[in-house]
Amino acid sequence: QAQLVESGGGLVQVGGSLRLSCAASGRASSRHTMAWFRQAPGKEREFAAAVRRNSGSTTYAESVKGRFTISSDNAKNTMYLQMNSLKAEDTAVYYCAAGWPRAVENSDAYDYWGQGLQVTVSS
Repeated sequence: QAQLVESGGGLVQVGGSLRLSCAASGRASSRHTMAWFRQAPGKEREFAAAVRRNSGSTTYAESVKGRFTISSDNAKNTMYLQMNSLKAEDTAVYYCAAGWPRAVENSDAYDYWGQGLQVTVSS
């Protein structure tokens, strides 16, 4: 059964906002770190943001810092990514991940992944 279910992607204009959600279930909900990665066409998957669910501490890639906000509602086992001031270069498939990484940017350290959400920012 699905362990991570994402929602909220879509098409938005440059400068607009979107909110992504990722609901965890089963063993995925026990992982202490959840993160968003993204993959643009023709590029490798890259780290965007992560949250340590026990402490609430957050980490952001430089490319999204100041524009994106990651948060976690532990009671609902749901993580969010509020994306503001979107740019064309934010266009990508966004993936939710859960795991026990020492380095949150390391995608290999996550053992649960969502199916991916398309986010398209048009100019």
